[in-house]
Amino acid sequence: MGAMEATLQPPQSATWQVHIDRSMWIGGVRGLMLQALHPIAMRGVWQNSSFQEDPIGRLQRTADFVGVVTWGTAEEADRLGRRVRGIHRALRINDPDTGRVHRVDDPELLLWVHCAEVSSYLEVARRAGLRLSDRQADRYLAEQRRSATYVGLHEEDVPGSVAEMGAFFAEARPELKVTPEARAAVRFLLWPKLPHEMRFLRPGKPAYVPFGALCYYSLPGWARRMYGILPEIPQPVVTAALRSFRMAMNSLPEGLHDRSFQPATRQMLAGARRRLATEGYDLSRGLYGLRDPRRWPSRQMEQVE
Repeated sequence: MGAMEATLQPPQSATWQVHIDRSMWIGGVRGLMLQALHPIAMRGVWQNSSFQEDPIGRLQRTADFVGVVTWGTAEEADRLGRRVRGIHRALRINDPDTGRVHRVDDPELLLWVHCAEVSSYLEVARRAGLRLSDRQADRYLAEQRRSATYVGLHEEDVPGSVAEMGAFFAEARPELKVTPEARAAVRFLLWPKLPHEMRFLRPGKPAYVPFGALCYYSLPGWARRMYGILPEIPQPVVTAALRSFRMAMNSLPEGLHDRSFQPATRQMLAGARRRLATEGYDLSRGLYGLRDPRRWPSRQMEQVE
Protein backbone atom coordinates (compact mmCIF):
# COMPACT_ATOMS: atom_id res chain seq x y z
CA MET A 1 0.00 0.00 0.00
CA GLY A 2 1.31 3.48 -0.88
CA ALA A 3 0.19 6.97 0.10
CA MET A 4 -2.30 7.06 -2.77
CA GLU A 5 -3.97 3.93 -1.32
CA ALA A 6 -3.65 5.05 2.31
CA THR A 7 -5.65 8.22 1.63
CA LEU A 8 -7.43 9.37 -1.52
CA GLN A 9 -5.50 12.64 -1.42
CA PRO A 10 -1.92 12.09 -0.21
CA PRO A 11 0.15 14.63 1.76
CA GLN A 12 1.87 15.57 -1.53
CA SER A 13 -1.41 16.92 -2.94
CA ALA A 14 -2.57 20.51 -3.00
CA THR A 15 -5.85 19.25 -1.55
CA TRP A 16 -4.04 18.16 1.60
CA GLN A 17 -2.62 21.66 2.11
CA VAL A 18 -6.05 23.28 1.78
CA HIS A 19 -8.29 20.77 3.55
CA ILE A 20 -6.10 20.29 6.61
CA ASP A 21 -6.13 24.04 7.22
CA ARG A 22 -8.59 25.19 9.90
CA SER A 23 -9.65 28.17 7.77
CA MET A 24 -11.91 25.53 6.19
CA TRP A 25 -14.55 26.39 8.80
CA ILE A 26 -14.82 29.90 7.36
CA GLY A 27 -14.66 28.53 3.83
CA GLY A 28 -17.43 26.04 4.57
CA VAL A 29 -19.90 28.64 5.85
CA ARG A 30 -18.93 31.05 3.08
CA GLY A 31 -19.64 28.23 0.63
CA LEU A 32 -23.13 27.74 2.08
CA MET A 33 -23.82 31.47 1.74
CA LEU A 34 -22.62 31.45 -1.85
CA GLN A 35 -24.58 28.31 -2.72
CA ALA A 36 -27.75 29.99 -1.42
CA LEU A 37 -27.68 32.50 -4.28
CA HIS A 38 -28.79 29.83 -6.76
CA PRO A 39 -32.58 29.91 -6.30
CA ILE A 40 -33.26 26.27 -7.22
CA ALA A 41 -30.32 24.92 -5.23
CA MET A 42 -31.36 26.96 -2.19
CA ARG A 43 -34.95 25.76 -2.38
CA GLY A 44 -33.64 22.21 -2.65
CA VAL A 45 -31.84 22.64 0.66
CA TRP A 46 -34.81 24.39 2.23
CA GLN A 47 -37.34 21.78 1.17
CA ASN A 48 -35.29 18.63 1.72
CA SER A 49 -33.19 19.18 4.85
CA SER A 50 -33.26 20.40 8.43
CA PHE A 51 -31.18 23.45 7.56
CA GLN A 52 -33.53 25.84 9.34
CA GLU A 53 -33.12 24.00 12.65
CA ASP A 54 -29.53 22.84 12.27
CA PRO A 55 -27.35 24.87 9.85
CA ILE A 56 -24.13 23.84 11.61
CA GLY A 57 -25.20 20.21 11.38
CA ARG A 58 -25.29 20.60 7.61
CA LEU A 59 -21.80 22.06 7.75
CA GLN A 60 -20.64 19.07 9.81
CA ARG A 61 -22.13 16.68 7.25
CA THR A 62 -20.32 18.56 4.49
CA ALA A 63 -17.13 18.28 6.54
CA ASP A 64 -17.71 14.53 6.79
CA PHE A 65 -18.01 14.23 3.01
CA VAL A 66 -14.92 16.38 2.40
CA GLY A 67 -13.01 14.37 4.99
CA VAL A 68 -13.86 11.01 3.47
CA VAL A 69 -12.97 12.04 -0.10
CA THR A 70 -9.70 13.50 1.19
CA TRP A 71 -8.44 11.15 3.94
CA GLY A 72 -10.63 8.12 3.48
CA THR A 73 -9.93 5.03 1.42
CA ALA A 74 -11.30 4.48 -2.07
CA GLU A 75 -13.74 1.98 -0.58
CA GLU A 76 -15.00 4.48 2.01
CA ALA A 77 -15.41 7.20 -0.60
CA ASP A 78 -17.21 4.89 -3.03
CA ARG A 79 -19.58 3.76 -0.28
CA LEU A 80 -20.32 7.35 0.76
CA GLY A 81 -20.74 8.44 -2.85
CA ARG A 82 -23.30 5.72 -3.52
CA ARG A 83 -25.23 6.74 -0.42
CA VAL A 84 -25.20 10.45 -1.32
CA ARG A 85 -26.22 9.79 -4.93
CA GLY A 86 -29.00 7.49 -3.74
CA ILE A 87 -30.39 10.15 -1.41
CA HIS A 88 -30.22 12.87 -4.06
CA ARG A 89 -31.82 10.63 -6.69
CA ALA A 90 -34.99 10.34 -4.62
CA LEU A 91 -35.42 14.04 -3.82
CA ARG A 92 -37.29 16.71 -5.75
CA ILE A 93 -37.50 20.51 -5.63
CA ASN A 94 -40.74 22.44 -6.17
CA ASP A 95 -40.16 25.85 -7.74
CA PRO A 96 -43.07 28.12 -6.70
CA ASP A 97 -42.05 30.74 -9.29
CA THR A 98 -42.54 28.45 -12.29
CA GLY A 99 -44.45 25.48 -10.92
CA ARG A 100 -41.72 23.18 -12.22
CA VAL A 101 -40.33 20.22 -10.29
CA HIS A 102 -36.55 19.76 -10.41
CA ARG A 103 -34.37 16.80 -9.48
CA VAL A 104 -31.87 17.41 -6.68
CA ASP A 105 -29.30 15.46 -8.70
CA ASP A 106 -29.65 17.75 -11.73
CA PRO A 107 -26.02 18.13 -12.95
CA GLU A 108 -26.38 21.92 -13.16
CA LEU A 109 -27.31 22.11 -9.48
CA LEU A 110 -24.62 19.65 -8.42
CA LEU A 111 -22.01 21.62 -10.34
CA TRP A 112 -23.07 24.90 -8.73
CA VAL A 113 -22.86 23.41 -5.24
CA HIS A 114 -19.44 21.89 -5.95
CA CYS A 115 -17.96 25.07 -7.41
CA ALA A 116 -19.31 27.34 -4.66
CA GLU A 117 -17.88 24.98 -2.07
CA VAL A 118 -14.37 24.27 -3.37
CA SER A 119 -13.77 27.83 -4.59
CA SER A 120 -14.64 29.05 -1.10
CA TYR A 121 -12.19 26.65 0.53
CA LEU A 122 -9.42 27.75 -1.79
CA GLU A 123 -10.04 31.49 -1.74
CA VAL A 124 -10.48 31.73 2.02
CA ALA A 125 -7.41 29.61 2.76
CA ARG A 126 -5.18 31.70 0.51
CA ARG A 127 -6.54 34.97 1.81
CA ALA A 128 -6.15 33.79 5.41
CA GLY A 129 -2.46 33.17 4.86
CA LEU A 130 -2.00 29.69 3.37
CA ARG A 131 0.86 30.01 0.92
CA LEU A 132 -0.16 28.37 -2.33
CA SER A 133 1.35 29.25 -5.67
CA ASP A 134 -0.93 29.86 -8.65
CA ARG A 135 0.16 26.47 -9.97
CA GLN A 136 -0.80 24.79 -6.70
CA ALA A 137 -4.18 26.57 -6.72
CA ASP A 138 -4.86 25.22 -10.21
CA ARG A 139 -3.76 21.78 -9.06
CA TYR A 140 -6.17 21.91 -6.12
CA LEU A 141 -9.14 22.56 -8.39
CA ALA A 142 -7.97 19.85 -10.80
CA GLU A 143 -7.77 17.39 -7.90
CA GLN A 144 -11.28 18.34 -6.81
CA ARG A 145 -12.66 17.09 -10.09
CA ARG A 146 -12.27 13.59 -8.68
CA SER A 147 -14.22 14.53 -5.56
CA ALA A 148 -17.05 15.84 -7.76
CA THR A 149 -17.52 12.41 -9.29
CA TYR A 150 -18.72 11.04 -5.95
CA VAL A 151 -21.86 13.19 -6.15
CA GLY A 152 -22.50 12.18 -9.76
CA LEU A 153 -20.62 14.71 -11.89
CA HIS A 154 -18.19 13.91 -14.69
CA GLU A 155 -14.63 15.17 -14.25
CA GLU A 156 -14.52 16.81 -17.67
CA ASP A 157 -17.56 18.97 -16.79
CA VAL A 158 -15.96 20.46 -13.66
CA PRO A 159 -13.68 23.55 -13.66
CA GLY A 160 -10.10 22.42 -13.09
CA SER A 161 -8.22 25.70 -12.79
CA VAL A 162 -8.64 29.16 -11.27
CA ALA A 163 -9.30 30.63 -14.71
CA GLU A 164 -11.95 28.01 -15.49
CA MET A 165 -13.58 28.59 -12.11
CA GLY A 166 -13.70 32.33 -12.73
CA ALA A 167 -15.33 31.76 -16.11
CA PHE A 168 -17.89 29.44 -14.51
CA PHE A 169 -19.00 32.10 -12.01
CA ALA A 170 -19.10 34.81 -14.65
CA GLU A 171 -21.47 32.66 -16.70
CA ALA A 172 -23.58 31.66 -13.68
CA ARG A 173 -24.11 35.11 -12.19
CA PRO A 174 -27.10 36.17 -14.36
CA GLU A 175 -29.04 33.17 -12.98
CA LEU A 176 -28.44 34.07 -9.34
CA LYS A 177 -30.78 36.00 -7.08
CA VAL A 178 -31.56 36.56 -3.43
CA THR A 179 -34.69 34.59 -2.62
CA PRO A 180 -36.44 34.82 0.76
CA GLU A 181 -34.93 31.42 1.56
CA ALA A 182 -31.43 32.65 0.73
CA ARG A 183 -31.79 35.74 2.89
CA ALA A 184 -33.11 33.66 5.78
CA ALA A 185 -30.26 31.16 5.36
CA VAL A 186 -27.62 33.86 5.58
CA ARG A 187 -29.27 35.33 8.67
CA PHE A 188 -29.13 31.87 10.29
CA LEU A 189 -25.43 31.66 9.47
CA LEU A 190 -24.41 35.16 10.54
CA TRP A 191 -24.31 34.09 14.16
CA PRO A 192 -24.68 30.31 14.13
CA LYS A 193 -25.52 28.58 17.36
CA LEU A 194 -22.68 26.17 17.98
CA PRO A 195 -23.63 22.66 19.08
CA HIS A 196 -22.32 21.46 22.42
CA GLU A 197 -19.37 19.53 20.98
CA MET A 198 -18.13 22.66 19.14
CA ARG A 199 -18.24 25.11 22.04
CA PHE A 200 -14.43 25.19 22.18
CA LEU A 201 -14.45 27.11 18.86
CA ARG A 202 -15.79 30.26 20.49
CA PRO A 203 -12.40 31.58 21.64
CA GLY A 204 -11.19 31.33 18.04
CA LYS A 205 -13.62 34.00 16.84
CA PRO A 206 -11.85 37.30 16.16
CA ALA A 207 -13.08 39.61 18.88
CA TYR A 208 -14.03 42.39 16.49
CA VAL A 209 -15.73 40.34 13.79
CA PRO A 210 -18.09 37.55 14.90
CA PHE A 211 -17.62 34.28 13.11
CA GLY A 212 -20.74 34.43 10.93
CA ALA A 213 -20.06 38.01 9.89
CA LEU A 214 -16.50 37.09 8.99
CA CYS A 215 -17.83 34.36 6.69
CA TYR A 216 -20.20 36.89 5.11
CA TYR A 217 -17.50 39.51 4.59
CA SER A 218 -15.25 36.93 2.92
CA LEU A 219 -17.80 36.54 0.11
CA PRO A 220 -16.98 38.08 -3.27
CA GLY A 221 -17.99 41.73 -3.50
CA TRP A 222 -20.69 40.99 -6.06
CA ALA A 223 -22.29 38.44 -3.70
CA ARG A 224 -22.25 40.85 -0.75
CA ARG A 225 -23.83 43.53 -2.91
CA MET A 226 -26.60 41.14 -3.87
CA TYR A 227 -27.36 40.30 -0.25
CA GLY A 228 -26.88 43.77 1.20
CA ILE A 229 -27.49 42.40 4.69
CA LEU A 230 -24.51 43.94 6.50
CA PRO A 231 -22.90 47.33 5.93
CA GLU A 232 -19.58 47.18 4.13
CA ILE A 233 -16.35 47.37 6.11
CA PRO A 234 -12.79 47.81 4.78
CA GLN A 235 -11.60 44.57 3.23
CA PRO A 236 -8.13 44.82 4.86
CA VAL A 237 -9.95 44.43 8.19
CA VAL A 238 -11.56 41.25 6.89
CA THR A 239 -8.23 39.89 5.71
CA ALA A 240 -6.65 40.61 9.10
CA ALA A 241 -9.55 38.87 10.85
CA LEU A 242 -9.23 35.83 8.58
CA ARG A 243 -5.54 35.60 9.38
CA SER A 244 -6.26 35.95 13.09
CA PHE A 245 -8.89 33.21 12.96
CA ARG A 246 -6.61 30.88 11.02
CA MET A 247 -3.71 31.41 13.39
CA ALA A 248 -5.88 30.74 16.44
CA MET A 249 -7.51 27.64 14.98
CA ASN A 250 -4.30 26.16 13.59
CA SER A 251 -2.75 26.42 17.05
CA LEU A 252 -5.35 24.06 18.56
CA PRO A 253 -4.16 20.51 19.31
CA GLU A 254 -5.44 18.13 16.66
CA GLY A 255 -7.27 15.97 19.18
CA LEU A 256 -9.21 18.95 20.45
CA HIS A 257 -10.02 20.19 16.97
CA ASP A 258 -11.28 16.73 15.95
CA ARG A 259 -14.01 17.01 18.58
CA SER A 260 -15.86 19.36 16.22
CA PHE A 261 -16.46 16.47 13.81
CA GLN A 262 -19.11 13.80 13.95
CA PRO A 263 -18.04 10.44 15.47
CA ALA A 264 -17.89 8.70 12.07
CA THR A 265 -15.54 11.40 10.78
CA ARG A 266 -13.28 11.06 13.80
CA GLN A 267 -13.15 7.30 13.27
CA MET A 268 -12.27 7.79 9.59
CA LEU A 269 -9.45 10.22 10.50
CA ALA A 270 -8.06 7.75 13.04
CA GLY A 271 -7.94 5.13 10.31
CA ALA A 272 -6.07 7.51 8.01
CA ARG A 273 -3.48 8.15 10.71
CA ARG A 274 -2.91 4.43 11.22
CA ARG A 275 -2.50 3.75 7.51
CA LEU A 276 -0.13 6.67 6.96
CA ALA A 277 1.96 5.72 9.98
CA THR A 278 2.30 2.22 8.53
CA GLU A 279 3.63 3.81 5.34
CA GLY A 280 6.35 5.59 7.28
CA TYR A 281 4.88 9.07 7.67
CA ASP A 282 5.76 10.91 10.87
CA LEU A 283 2.44 11.45 12.66
CA SER A 284 3.98 12.98 15.79
CA ARG A 285 2.25 16.26 14.89
CA GLY A 286 -0.84 14.63 13.46
CA LEU A 287 -2.27 14.99 9.99
CA TYR A 288 -1.70 18.74 10.13
CA GLY A 289 2.02 18.17 10.56
CA LEU A 290 2.20 16.28 7.26
CA ARG A 291 2.12 19.59 5.40
CA ASP A 292 5.86 19.49 6.08
CA PRO A 293 7.68 17.24 3.55
CA ARG A 294 10.33 16.48 6.16
CA ARG A 295 7.74 14.26 7.84
CA TRP A 296 7.25 12.16 4.71
CA PRO A 297 9.07 8.89 3.94
CA SER A 298 12.26 9.51 1.98
CA ARG A 299 10.78 7.89 -1.13
CA GLN A 300 8.16 10.65 -1.29
CA MET A 301 10.57 13.57 -1.04
CA GLU A 302 11.11 13.84 -4.79
CA GLN A 303 7.46 14.85 -5.15
CA VAL A 304 8.03 18.14 -3.32
CA GLU A 305 7.22 20.95 -5.68
